[in-house]
Amino acid sequence: MSKEMIVAKPMSISAAFASPKLLEAIHNALNDSAHEKKFIASVVSACTTNPALQACTPSSIMAAALLGESLKLSPSPQLGQYYMVPYNETAKDANGKAIPMIGEDGKQLSVNGYKQWKKISRAQFQLGYKGYIQLALRSGYYKKLNVLAIKNGELLSWNELDEEIKLKLMDDEEAREAAPTIGYYAMFEYLNGFKKAMYWSRNKMERHALRYSKGYAAKKGYTFWEKDFDGMAYKTMLRQLISKWGIMTVDLQTAFEQDIAEEDIQPLTPPTPPDETPTGDPFPDAPDMEPTPDAPADDEPPLSDEPPTKEVSLNDL
Repeated sequence: MSKEMIVAKPMSISAAFASPKLLEAIHNALNDSAHEKKFIASVVSACTTNPALQACTPSSIMAAALLGESLKLSPSPQLGQYYMVPYNETAKDANGKAIPMIGEDGKQLSVNGYKQWKKISRAQFQLGYKGYIQLALRSGYYKKLNVLAIKNGELLSWNELDEEIKLKLMDDEEAREAAPTIGYYAMFEYLNGFKKAMYWSRNKMERHALRYSKGYAAKKGYTFWEKDFDGMAYKTMLRQLISKWGIMTVDLQTAFEQDIAEEDIQPLTPPTPPDETPTGDPFPDAPDMEPTPDAPADDEPPLSDEPPTKEVSLNDL
């Protein structure tokens, strides 16, 4: 077996965050010993619940966590404000070229006609839909902000022009939870009385997911859309509503720009076998970013199933 195929055992998260280099970086960012200890404890706790995160580079975990900290959001998966999502991406050399996996014969490894490339695991920030709500309400502009799944039999009418909806919500919470979802409603009202509302049918949301998530379209079984369709739908509705008509504070703008809205490609399952890129791939140096199947959906999942090489406008999400 070649040296390139040996997978090094990653340093434990606790040990990594005890290293002088990372401690110095955290101190420079937070500059408060009590705050620093609390920050490290919360990040280590979040990583402990997701083994795939422990395979990521400590620097990428710290970068994602510091972004969340700058927004005053918690990394706790239970709160769902934001997630640190593990990804595999193609390792590159100093010149930005993808690094091939070399066999004992000195040639690039190929399995069933697919070239093998070295991979590196990184964590990326993903805002959860609850994080969107927190940031919006914290701005002080919003009197009301809500997003809701509409169940079968509850929708009486929706006036697209006047943005008026008439509902008859089910009284039985358990029965409502079990009932099929037919659509999604989101609205906000400012303190000055300005209101905006949106309604998307379940079919429209399905078309959106199919358009922006290749993994979901292929029914791979691991995408955030498949694991928590409602969570991704809530996030999509809030992104549409706030980015088009809401007041965007600096924190909201930062979150929108940094959020990896939808994920795609293949799941990261430690230990991660090298991904296979077809021989003759026209984009051999393009990074392959692969979300773990264990990451909560938020986004946001996660909250995003769009390949990272394709740019999508916030207005399209």
